[in-house]
Amino acid sequence: MAATATKHSGPVLDWSAGHGPVTGALSATTGAFAVATTGAATGMPPGWAFAVGAAGALGHTVAGLRARNAGRTLAARAAAWLIGAGWTTWAMTYGPLSWAALGSLATIGVGIGAAARSTALYEEAREEEAIAVEQRQIAAELSAERREIAAEWIDRIQRVCGITIRVVGVEKWQTGTGYSLDAELPPGGATWNKIAAESARLSADARLPHGCTATASPGIHQGRVIIDVTTVNVLTEERTYPADYGPLSVHTGIPWGYRTNAEEIRVHLREQCALVVGPTGSGKTNMVHTILAGFARSEDVLTWVIDLNAGSAGLPWVLPALNGEIQREGGRPVRPGIDWLAGTFDEAMTMLDTAVRVAKQRKMGYQDLLARHNTDLLPISATIPQIMLVIDEGAEILASPDRQMRKLAEKILEVIRIARAMGIRTVLTALGATGSVLGNLMIRREAKVRVALTGGETEGMDLSKMFPGSRGLRVDQAPYKGAGFMGTPESPAALFKAWRILPNQIRQIIAATSDRHPVLDDLSAKAAGPAYTRRWDAERTAWMREDTPSNNTAQATPSGPGAGLNLSALREQPSKQILPESEDEILRRFREQIDAHFATAPDPHAPTEQAPPPAPGGLNLSALRNEQDNPAQQAALALLLAAGSEGTGASAIARALADEYGTTRQTVVGWLKAWVKDGIAVRIGEGTKARYVHRRHAPES
Repeated sequence: MAATATKHSGPVLDWSAGHGPVTGALSATTGAFAVATTGAATGMPPGWAFAVGAAGALGHTVAGLRARNAGRTLAARAAAWLIGAGWTTWAMTYGPLSWAALGSLATIGVGIGAAARSTALYEEAREEEAIAVEQRQIAAELSAERREIAAEWIDRIQRVCGITIRVVGVEKWQTGTGYSLDAELPPGGATWNKIAAESARLSADARLPHGCTATASPGIHQGRVIIDVTTVNVLTEERTYPADYGPLSVHTGIPWGYRTNAEEIRVHLREQCALVVGPTGSGKTNMVHTILAGFARSEDVLTWVIDLNAGSAGLPWVLPALNGEIQREGGRPVRPGIDWLAGTFDEAMTMLDTAVRVAKQRKMGYQDLLARHNTDLLPISATIPQIMLVIDEGAEILASPDRQMRKLAEKILEVIRIARAMGIRTVLTALGATGSVLGNLMIRREAKVRVALTGGETEGMDLSKMFPGSRGLRVDQAPYKGAGFMGTPESPAALFKAWRILPNQIRQIIAATSDRHPVLDDLSAKAAGPAYTRRWDAERTAWMREDTPSNNTAQATPSGPGAGLNLSALREQPSKQILPESEDEILRRFREQIDAHFATAPDPHAPTEQAPPPAPGGLNLSALRNEQDNPAQQAALALLLAAGSEGTGASAIARALADEYGTTRQTVVGWLKAWVKDGIAVRIGEGTKARYVHRRHAPES
């Protein structure tokens, strides 16, 4: 029912408002006239009016003294009360309705108004002057402190660096963790690099706390230098990822951590690639999750992840959504936090081939759009999203001598080389800043955003190679987990720390950003083809659950419309309880749910009929269905069979095949998992003691 509007007639009066010079004088004169008229008519003693006026004058004087009003203000207000009371007493005695009484009252009103206006202006000027005096006092104190800081550092730089500078400005950081000096270098060719090279000595001379530094960077021109001095070590404390999961954009930058001045640092990856290095225990995995969180929050980014270590970097961003563990309001399912995850060599090659096709198709298909925008950079937006390819330990792939890894390396380099303008960029990680990792010219040229998580580790952390041209960087400056150095084209290499992102935050971000993820544009989706649209099919994602504990099979899953994806077909069940017909039906329903929730397209190459089950007792070669001519895999199967009942492991098989076939342990692990799933092999033991036995020699269960 619509609310009825209230109509007002006449002026609206605010009775709570204070009096000004005009309304105050009018109120005083009308009040005096009313009291005089009433008193004369009723025979009120005239002395009462004067007594009330005297009391009012006294009260206002006391109140003015407590408010610290000026003397002239106190006198004007007291005089107004006494004059008004005197006129009222006179009018009650001789009559208020004579022309003399009315004329004198009008004159008194004008005088009261003028006096009130004059005192108000005087009080305003007095207040402004008091504020100005206070500000001048604060500025004088601050200026004195700044002059003291400037003099101290002029002397220190002269003593340590042999350079006489002139400090033109000192700015204290709002976070209270330090300050910056803007200094002018002396004539004669002195540069800021000479001060930057003495960062450690300057920090020691200033007696800064551990973890605090004095670093130099270029000023507004080559004759100026900015010296940042940290006085509070913010790297010691652990800060969780900010709880604000608001939208981001690749154009405005994505936060990856915070500097020593406690301000967040943003990276701009529209045209740049990134390289993140960090040894084991330095917080590199947490940093990868921080990066994925920023991409998930972006409205114009799709994230593709390659992690050949069982996909561990991407699984926390995928499984909660695919398993229906997270739901939005109304029971609606959520989309995974990343758009595609590859944990095997074959899936990684498929992803990279798709990225190359998308880049080439964009080059051809968006020529009109580029012409309209008069640019050679594809306008990235939610309609045409940027693809960020995150490759965990991708730098090691580029340096690996393994045949398969070399194929991946060639594809990675091709994506980096051809896809910059078309909005496909990469983030590579590595275990260390070594010559083998940084030896590739393409990486050094394109990965201008660089991060070195040190964690206090000195082996394999050559900061001079990671950040060429930056001086004074030492690993011992960042001995804390998650801390290190970051350099971008916008800011030189300096200390920083990554936020700690907790597992429950990953789930929160997945739920909060599900509606924000863009969809691959039609032109790119057409180039990507079925390899992209069928990326969440059961057979393509089965590897994600191969190591799921068996007790998960007892967990109930939501059912009904809007209850999320039902992946019960992928849970481990005793083989005797699953018939081929029921499994086909479950997989068919699973694909229908995927198509309904994620707008995938049917696979045109899908077979129309299911192959008959293998005869019992024979050797199941389904693992070789697509690789019957692969001699390396056949040799690995022969080694497994020859190992007998003792069995063997992935490392032993990889070593035996490395010289002849160049096979890696990761590849062998993939084969063994497939053989276990197909019944060719049996896994015995867990962890590092696990071994695999051919089914012919497996012990009876």
